[in-house]
Amino acid sequence: MAVLAIALWLAAVAGWIAAFGGKDHARPSDCAIVLGAAAYGSKPSPVFAERINHAVELHRAGVVKYLLFTGGRVTPADKSESAVARSHAIAAGVPAADILTEDISRTTAQNLREAKRVMGERGLNSAVIVSDPPHLKRAASMAADAGIDAVTSPTPTSLYRSFGAKAGFLAREVVFLHGYWLTGK
Repeated sequence: MAVLAIALWLAAVAGWIAAFGGKDHARPSDCAIVLGAAAYGSKPSPVFAERINHAVELHRAGVVKYLLFTGGRVTPADKSESAVARSHAIAAGVPAADILTEDISRTTAQNLREAKRVMGERGLNSAVIVSDPPHLKRAASMAADAGIDAVTSPTPTSLYRSFGAKAGFLAREVVFLHGYWLTGK
């Protein structure tokens, strides 16, 4: 009975995460906070590139004024994820003056904490968080707890397309969301 209850709970949380991430809540905001992902040398990973591309489209559409890229370095010799994202966005036509970065975060919680710091320094009050759909429920919860006035906008071109990739990412987010609920991290 307990195993069935746990399985039903986990399935319900997974459904909640999937439903939340499946809706675009974007509204006119001061900036798009683009959550970091991997960068390889001077190139964003395919997943990160899709997040950047979506934020660029929000900027082009006038939904956001600034793009705020997050993500630090894996090793001191690497370019930061945010620097790689900045270069990618400039190459896509975004004016450098419309791009903000932070380059010390390594986790979602750190991405949002540093984004809040940058927003405060620039006098920005609202944001659209951009990431892959399953990531957004946890990110939205963390942003709300950090005091960021934010909505979410999922990448419509997520590279998590196969059932296995989607299921793996969703299962990971179910675990991470529970971890966040239990530890606040």
